Amino acid sequence: MADGMHRVDLNTCDLEPIHIIGRIQSFGWLLSFSSDWIINHVSANCEDLFEVSPRDMVGLPATQFLSPNALHDVRTRLQILGGASTVERVFEVDLRGDGRLFDMAVHVSGRSYVLEIEPHEGGRRRDFVSYVRPMIDRMRQSTSIEQLCASAARHLRGLTGFDRVMVYRFEGDGAGEVVAESLNGMVDSFKGLHFPASDIPAQARRLYTRNLLRIISDVDDPTVEIHPTTDPNGDPLDLSMSGLRAVSPIHVEYLRNMGVKASMSVSIIRRGKLWGLMACHHYSPLRLSYSVRTASELFGEFFAYLLEQKETDFALAQRTASMRLHDEMMSRVAAGGSLLEAFEDFSDSIARVIPFDGVIGWVDGQFRSHGSVPNQVQFSELARFLNTAGASTVWSTDAIGSVFAPAREWSDRAAGLLALPVSRSPRDYIVLFRREQLREVNWAGNPEKSIELGPLGARLTPRKSFEIWKEERRGHSRPWTEEETLAADALRITLLEVVLRLADAVHAEREQATRQQDVLIAELNHRVRNILNLIRGLVTQSKEGAATIDEFAEIVGSRIHALARAHDQVTLKDWTPSSLYDLIRTEAAAYAAGNADRVAIDGPDALIAPSAFTTLALVFHELMTNSCKYGALSDSRGTVTITLSRDDDGSLEIDWREADGPPVKTPTRRGFGSTIIERTIPHELGGSASVIYPQEGLKALFLLPAEHVASFETPSPSEHPPAVDMAVSDGLAGALKQGTALIVEDNIIIAMEAEDVLRGLGFADCRIAGSVSAAMALVETGQVSFAMLDINLGRDTSEPVAHALEERGVPFIFASGYGERSLLTGTFKDAPVVTKPYGEREVRAAIARLHKG
Repeated sequence: MADGMHRVDLNTCDLEPIHIIGRIQSFGWLLSFSSDWIINHVSANCEDLFEVSPRDMVGLPATQFLSPNALHDVRTRLQILGGASTVERVFEVDLRGDGRLFDMAVHVSGRSYVLEIEPHEGGRRRDFVSYVRPMIDRMRQSTSIEQLCASAARHLRGLTGFDRVMVYRFEGDGAGEVVAESLNGMVDSFKGLHFPASDIPAQARRLYTRNLLRIISDVDDPTVEIHPTTDPNGDPLDLSMSGLRAVSPIHVEYLRNMGVKASMSVSIIRRGKLWGLMACHHYSPLRLSYSVRTASELFGEFFAYLLEQKETDFALAQRTASMRLHDEMMSRVAAGGSLLEAFEDFSDSIARVIPFDGVIGWVDGQFRSHGSVPNQVQFSELARFLNTAGASTVWSTDAIGSVFAPAREWSDRAAGLLALPVSRSPRDYIVLFRREQLREVNWAGNPEKSIELGPLGARLTPRKSFEIWKEERRGHSRPWTEEETLAADALRITLLEVVLRLADAVHAEREQATRQQDVLIAELNHRVRNILNLIRGLVTQSKEGAATIDEFAEIVGSRIHALARAHDQVTLKDWTPSSLYDLIRTEAAAYAAGNADRVAIDGPDALIAPSAFTTLALVFHELMTNSCKYGALSDSRGTVTITLSRDDDGSLEIDWREADGPPVKTPTRRGFGSTIIERTIPHELGGSASVIYPQEGLKALFLLPAEHVASFETPSPSEHPPAVDMAVSDGLAGALKQGTALIVEDNIIIAMEAEDVLRGLGFADCRIAGSVSAAMALVETGQVSFAMLDINLGRDTSEPVAHALEERGVPFIFASGYGERSLLTGTFKDAPVVTKPYGEREVRAAIARLHKG
């Protein structure tokens, strides 16, 4: 633009050909080849990979440079490639047949195929995609769009490690607002700031719609040229779908002005349109592997799905309110009369669905008004304008004075309006008004860019300051939302129906409206059912009998813990037969700790085969919890006697009897717990089960075939664990929570669960580290007052962190997926251990043991 032949304005950035930039980022290599595998473009750094000059590679078959296995993988991906806006990826490919592994992506560019190659992230084989589903499960619990966006930012930062992750929503004019963010605690917040449309030009927004993920690993990367610059027809290579595509110099300058060294964006596509971005910033170079980027892209697509679900739920609620309004208004005119005769009643009903400050009814030349509105003379002039602006459709604006000059005379009474035509001809209206609302908009720097002589010539130079720049907006009302406009359109149809009914022509119109409503409701029901089916498998079997969410979570959690305890008991025995006495005692300690002496076991101990042990664990878990809730252990007097005996054929008979508890009644329904008790042993182990409910106490008799019983032994003495003093635990947590609680865990989902547990115990400042180096950096700050350490961190252990904490006198506990025997020896054999899966009760007990130690 420096030659002065082009006008420089806010459209200048929109003209930059960022998709044919002719360079790639240097952390990868690029090959482009035709349908007959002839190379037509090569990145200049390919000589390092293929040991052939890029100029010499052009015109040769690509098959000459790829190993047979790599060729097979590429051909397979080409076979399933969906189209011009899809990318296929393949991981851990021996590209050259020399043992070096690479990750690759292939996509269509014009009449060519583009192959992008990156080094495989060796030594860190982790299925990041598997993290996405539990993240989405947690996000489903969000009760609002705002909460959903905040949760998405937090989870994506946990997955990628960026310093700042923002959810950025586009407005109608292309400007945007940061509606949610997650920070590492050391960077400034951008939440609530607005950015002008020119910050993300139109052609960039179009690319975001096609290519859902964009990574910039280092803004100071010199990048690599693509050879040749153009094809024989003079056309440069289109890199719209490229993951390696170099960055626009204007955008590089923009990021440098922000102090950002690396960035990533994940597009949020809603109903085929760009709703917004998950924008990520890092203040040092950061290269993410293909696997992490693939997981991030998948996460973004699922987030967009949940976002649409939330918006659909809200729209359904709004639609339901509109339908109620429709029924209410129709009932009021059923006996006859005119629309304006019931105008104030109608106004009150409308206000419950669409808030307003004033309303005017203009029907057959008659004028009715309520609230803050222009007078009749002023409105008659406005009505003629509406005849041209919003005939036969709902029309709205939050600044009527900007499009209809006479409205500035009555701006003190109304600044925004929403007009609903209520007749076939454009002359009758119900118009809602809103007063002026002074609004302060916070921009990230001055949005009015000026032309400057920048390093790339005369153009709109990116802002050098992103400090808050406040703009006071006058002449505007509170905006009309899309949901309110949709509700108004439904209301318009209702009002038309009212008019038609009063004109004795309503019957056919109302039937049509009813059919449309039925179709909409059916479609919404279909979508909701599809969404519910996604999670049905997780809740179906355990939802019976749960009155609340917390009770449901407790039921599911307790069953999982019962299986975990059984699993630990089996693994402690190296997967050899385990003691049934120990199983019963463990369940009694877990759910009847204060009443364990009222649970008596008689007869020989039976060593149960591992294949049957977890089945019996579930059965005894249900028996014990039912007794604690409803049976003999639910009061202070009842007892449970469990008698084990050996039959002649070597089978095991288990006799469970409850006595001296509250009177028992036969249940009127069978829940999932009853199904476990009565059917699991017969169905899974080929035994039998009988349960009766006499008034004096439940009786159950089970027969376990001999094939599941290894032997019968003399029972070992009972060892009741000491009761945990929860007051001591709470006191210790209170002393520690003033500092930072360190969570060392390499699985982000488990780490966030641990964070929730510690916050529930009162720890306000929780920090998560996924590696030894990250944990040590936090320990060295001197702010850590308590730590919870996962024993195994991939190829490393948390032992160095434990030593560092011990040297500083910082208390800590271990978390283990191997059971407590993983630390039976060694320096920290006496350290408290919680076994996965764990909950708040187990962590609280570990803290109490820590204090006692």
